[in-house]
Amino acid sequence: MTITYSCIANGRAVLAELALTGGSYQEAAATVLKLVLLRAEPKTIIQMGSFVYHTLFIDGITYLCASDNALDTVTPSAFLKNMKYNKNQEDSLISALKSQVTDVKNVMTQNIDKILEREERLNIFTDRTDDLQTTAKESQKTRKILGRIWWKHFKKITVITMAILLSVIIILLSTNVIPT
Repeated sequence: MTITYSCIANGRAVLAELALTGGSYQEAAATVLKLVLLRAEPKTIIQMGSFVYHTLFIDGITYLCASDNALDTVTPSAFLKNMKYNKNQEDSLISALKSQVTDVKNVMTQNIDKILEREERLNIFTDRTDDLQTTAKESQKTRKILGRIWWKHFKKITVITMAILLSVIIILLSTNVIPT
């Protein structure tokens, strides 16, 4: 029994991998990693093609190896448990990645907050614009109504003034104050 491929992944992101034989393991490994994440079980064995993929899932990190013997489960399990890597480098790499993700998350949160504030201000301006348009329309209607009322009063005042003038002229003519 030979272990032909192994990798360490965080989620679906492969952090390190080694293939001892030629072949395309990345596509099958990506499928296996997806299934491991969906199942979230500590140990998984999946047969794909002529290889058996063994996984160990601990704290979000997946240790994966592919073997060419479906009957032997002891060797891959021992290999996965003893898989060594430089903890200091990985811890610092993961810490750096987590820090970057946190920074990006914070920037995105700030950007979303700014967008929401701008949207709120735009809504206020839109409401004010609508109010101004409504006020302008009402003002035009009011001016038209006031204009009509003014003309009615003007006509009445003109008619009354003309009637008074005619009455005065008639009175003056009848009293012979104004010679004819």
